Amino acid sequence: MTTATTPHPAPALRRRRVRVAAAVFTGAAALMSVTGCAGLEYSEAVCGNGEYPVLYVGSTGSACVPDKEEPPAGYARYPEGKVPKKVDDTWDVYWRTHTLDKNGRIIDAE
Repeated sequence: MTTATTPHPAPALRRRRVRVAAAVFTGAAALMSVTGCAGLEYSEAVCGNGEYPVLYVGSTGSACVPDKEEPPAGYARYPEGKVPKKVDDTWDVYWRTHTLDKNGRIIDAE
């Protein structure tokens, strides 16, 4: 007596999953090429956690200082509302051509 066997559904299911995964990957690759990876943009913080940026007075130099410390001699805190947070953000770019004088006034950098 012979019995008819039905094919096991697991191989067909695996093939379907592989096709779906390939389609998702292809779609993601196409989207990234069209958008220029805009959704995957990364921006680096100017300072690490527990630090804040300070500006070298009379220059465009800067440093990071621990939150609980005052700026070292020759450095000053950025004016309120004009503190760079991320590399290449509006204020990071601005302070490349501006600085503070010894009285705390914003001036063009030389």
